[in-house]
Amino acid sequence: MKFLKNIFGKAEDKPRGVSEKGILVFHHTSEVIEAEALLREAGLDVRVMGPPPEIQTGCDMVIEFPIMHQLQALDILEEKRIKPIQVTAVQDHLLEPVSLFNVKDFGDYLMVRAANMKITVDKKSLEIVNVSGGGCPDVPFLAGQLVGRRLHEAPEPRKYGRTLCGYSLQLAYEEMKRRCPG
Repeated sequence: MKFLKNIFGKAEDKPRGVSEKGILVFHHTSEVIEAEALLREAGLDVRVMGPPPEIQTGCDMVIEFPIMHQLQALDILEEKRIKPIQVTAVQDHLLEPVSLFNVKDFGDYLMVRAANMKITVDKKSLEIVNVSGGGCPDVPFLAGQLVGRRLHEAPEPRKYGRTLCGYSLQLAYEEMKRRCPG
């Protein structure tokens, strides 16, 4: 169905500024982690992102979700007593959440940073050569579990990590696996 004609007389699929995405903003990272797991478990297509610059409340992560599933998402969270401090539709590019990932190619090595955690892999062997960042007490242990192992044979950081750093490392690990299939 076509809604509008643009200035060239061509019909557009949807009015400008209307998005199919929404974002959930929370006070604490632990709420984001738990909400993401619950919403994924319910089959919703969600993604943890950095908050748009215009949103100055809450923690350093938001959940992007299909706006047409807002009531379902809120019902799921309410059942577990998780209450976002803000739910908003992404109305224009200014409210777009930002990627938590930063990828750096060093030639022989690829590094993925998610929030404050980094994982670096030798691109030829897919061996994890470094894990760094964060300040959580489990980072040295997580590094010990991952460094020296091939990416697809290493344990997922979520198996051992219980902190924000462990969660961020899990995100970086998943992004690295996506970028280095095999």
